[in-house]
Amino acid sequence: MKLLILGGTADARAICTQLHAAGPHYELVYSVAGLVRQPQVPATVVSGGFKQLGGLTHFCQAQNIAAIVDATHPYTTTMGNTAKATSQQLSIPYWRFLRPAWQTSAGDQWRSFANSQQLLTAMQGYQRILLTLGQVSRDNLAIVQQVPQVWLRTAAKPSIALPSNVQWIKAIGPFDLADERTLLATHQIQAMASKNSGGQATSPKLTAAREQDIPVYMLQRPQQAGTTYAHIEHLLRQVQIWQETLKVTPMTLIAP
Repeated sequence: MKLLILGGTADARAICTQLHAAGPHYELVYSVAGLVRQPQVPATVVSGGFKQLGGLTHFCQAQNIAAIVDATHPYTTTMGNTAKATSQQLSIPYWRFLRPAWQTSAGDQWRSFANSQQLLTAMQGYQRILLTLGQVSRDNLAIVQQVPQVWLRTAAKPSIALPSNVQWIKAIGPFDLADERTLLATHQIQAMASKNSGGQATSPKLTAAREQDIPVYMLQRPQQAGTTYAHIEHLLRQVQIWQETLKVTPMTLIAP
């Protein structure tokens, strides 16, 4: 059975590794955007998206994909919607892993926003801010053009030319707490913008912000339709149940 894992996260790599360790039941295909680095996973890696391959549905048909595991970033919705539509069209299973969101701790100064425009507008009164929202649009950066100093931290190079008040910090997680403390203190950051990504890789920035009394402007997660799995073992159990069911199904289908 050939499984497609939509990846690009540490969770996706862990799922891929555990499925591989489960034995010879699965042939794994791992998809990644390929913007930052190529993953080291026990699978055939597809990099750069599916448009170059005729689209996801065509790819799944051509490769005889039997099921899709979506372990992309919690803020990725386009790929998930496409994968769900493909699974329905081809009548194959689709499972969505969605790691738990971060929760506030004593001393946190979080302010929650439904979209990035509202969030950045609320940050206009500061002098020195740090944006850890991933790639941002030219229109979004225009909202904070009056903020004297803006630092934008992303793993991949910004896709747009940055205004003169914005400096790019290239960084790839996981991040160390001591380094995060130094970053905030060195640049005298007054406020930070963040997605509620969850997980351990980037959470040290929240601890450092709490310690230095820095407010965090938190972008809410997009809604995810359908069933999601917050724990890898729960998702893997569903895959196992499906695989065990298939041991009987082919014989039933062959009978007249």
